[in-house]
Amino acid sequence: MMVSERQKMEAGDWYSCLDDELEALRMVALNAVHAHNHLPPSERRALSAPLCGLFADPGTNCLVEVPFHCSYGRNIHLGTEVFINSGCVILDSAPVHIGHGTMIGTGVQILCADHHRDPAKRRAGIEIARPVTIGANVWIGAGAIVMPGVTIEAEAIVGAGAVVTRDVSQGATVVGIPAKPVQGGGPPTIDP
Repeated sequence: MMVSERQKMEAGDWYSCLDDELEALRMVALNAVHAHNHLPPSERRALSAPLCGLFADPGTNCLVEVPFHCSYGRNIHLGTEVFINSGCVILDSAPVHIGHGTMIGTGVQILCADHHRDPAKRRAGIEIARPVTIGANVWIGAGAIVMPGVTIEAEAIVGAGAVVTRDVSQGATVVGIPAKPVQGGGPPTIDP
């Protein structure tokens, strides 16, 4: 029985991203993202129609600022009241779940594709897709990078510019490259 590159990707196996079916799916996403990124601001105050039609689960009361980019879109699942600020990139070759009330800062990258370590296979487009899960009420600071296969549990904070290579436990604050928990309870709070 023939297994397609898409089936391999969806199963979490090694696959070639240089595949016509996957390219066609990426083109659907590129067209939807282009339409979203070129809407007047008044038509983007809620999740735009192009992204609602693209995402696996568009959530409710979500907002995605422009510019935005994703690989497939069909693997993105949003909870309610998710805010994604400008310049976010989600390379969703695997499922990406973003929980209720989560805020994602400017320039954040959420990556699922992990390329082969062998240079010849890497040049041939061989990669594996690892899901990313972000819990409810998480705050991811500007410019942070979330690497393939990471889970960030509810109410965690990822500091600006952090590179998250390992899971983050509930309520933890992580900063740095690679991201590590802040000792002593995290950054100072600002009272209103």
